[in-house]
Amino acid sequence: MSNIKGKNGKIYGPFGSFCLETQRYPDSINHDNFPDCVLRPGQTYRQTTSFTFGVL
Repeated sequence: MSNIKGKNGKIYGPFGSFCLETQRYPDSINHDNFPDCVLRPGQTYRQTTSFTFGVL
């Protein structure tokens, strides 16, 4: 495996990776003006996440 040069010359070695995690507003429990993040009994939570990548 070869090293790959990334942004700003950063070297990404073998087994390098990144993670994309979707979530609600991290501090929404403490802000009345943020969407509610509490799932109550009987409620259903659904989320669709779409990632689109391209090369320039």
